[in-house]
Amino acid sequence: MSLRFARALTVLFVAAFVVVAPYPLTAASTCEWDGVERVVAIGDVHGAYDRFMEILKTTGVVDGELKWAGGRTHVVQLGDVLDRGDDSRKAMDLVRQLERQAKSAGGAFHALMGNHEVARMLGDLRLVAPGEYAAFANPDSVSLRESYLKALRPSAGDRDELLKQTPLGFVEMRQAFGRDGDYGRWLRQLPVTVKINGFLFVHGGISPAVSTLGCEEINEQIKRELTNDLEKTRATPLASLAARADGPLWYRGLAQEPDTFAPQVIDILGKTHSRAIVVAHTVTPTGRITTRFDGRVIQIDTGMQPAYVQGGRASALDIHRDEATAIYLDRRDPVPMPKRPGT
Repeated sequence: MSLRFARALTVLFVAAFVVVAPYPLTAASTCEWDGVERVVAIGDVHGAYDRFMEILKTTGVVDGELKWAGGRTHVVQLGDVLDRGDDSRKAMDLVRQLERQAKSAGGAFHALMGNHEVARMLGDLRLVAPGEYAAFANPDSVSLRESYLKALRPSAGDRDELLKQTPLGFVEMRQAFGRDGDYGRWLRQLPVTVKINGFLFVHGGISPAVSTLGCEEINEQIKRELTNDLEKTRATPLASLAARADGPLWYRGLAQEPDTFAPQVIDILGKTHSRAIVVAHTVTPTGRITTRFDGRVIQIDTGMQPAYVQGGRASALDIHRDEATAIYLDRRDPVPMPKRPGT
């Protein structure tokens, strides 16, 4: 499909199916917790539902029937549930179920936004797996697709090309992730970052340019960019905090800068009043949970989706009081903890 044709398709789809009335913002909520006895953090899922399910069981936060068993534990899933793998809808549904159950038990399941969630909401479908479309298909999909094609009024040649680019479930998935769609409404209220016991959790990382913003300001600005200011964000995405390279969803510096970047890391921690930053987004070279800068940065994306990362694995970071453990399906390893401020 040509770039020109793809852009025309996007414009026509928005005009035909997306309600453009402003989506009201919800009231700001706290993004910081202290005194939590146990925190479990899990990185990118990318549709790897089976491995996601297995690591949740291995940590003990769910039982054999995938019901919440974590009590007052706080689980943080650092985004990128979507793309690259077929079973992202099943993974999202499980997260939403656990959000409710954890809250009822006095715990919490913090689902954070990742850059792939943002890409989906902005209409970037380049990394959608075939099974992700198929998960939204239903008995009416053939007729719905035909209605969609008729609304676009393509030429005969373009219609053939468009049909190839419109698998069954395509229209339903786009609607589901729109501002008024079931998944779209849910994703747009997710936080980008939370801080628990002094550990800051974020999908990509906190860059020097963003370090002066507090977690609530980051969360509210990106929520606004994906709701009330969505058309502006779509028009100039790289000017938005949600999609710019040094924003919290895309920044890779904490994982990729050399060791000489340590003074900047210390400065970022000081400005965010954090003990350490836990990030996903960038797969670790060893496929194991990794620390950098004397434990001040903890990387937890170990490549859960095998179709994307050969040799990757599911993992979880378990922080219990003042000790941390990397949990895998087959073993557990201690993780060096950063020194407390002033020690």
